[in-house]
Amino acid sequence: MDDSFWLYDLKVEVVATDRPMVCSHQAGDYFLVEGENLIFPQTQSFSMYALAALLPILPAKQRPLQENDWMLSDSLIACPDPNCGAKFKITRTGKRIFHHGDCTLVPVQKEEEKR
Repeated sequence: MDDSFWLYDLKVEVVATDRPMVCSHQAGDYFLVEGENLIFPQTQSFSMYALAALLPILPAKQRPLQENDWMLSDSLIACPDPNCGAKFKITRTGKRIFHHGDCTLVPVQKEEEKR
């Protein structure tokens, strides 16, 4: 049985707006998402508060979505600090194949077992 699925790799980048940034992020700061891994450049830090706001969105952005799903079109996320003008742009950069058995010990359920 084929247990493969694919996820998009993501780049999350700080984007400046016309409002000042008051948090520690700088325009152009970024991190990557590859599978379940967050990859940060060695010379950059990233606010844990901003990361906490972004984390729930990232798994959905990694997955294939229907053409009309708002998660596909909405790619700019505001900084959670209401006084900060930064936004975080989430871009799909590629995709990779994963296998169910490499990610969990729970077996794939057959369709009749799900009912």
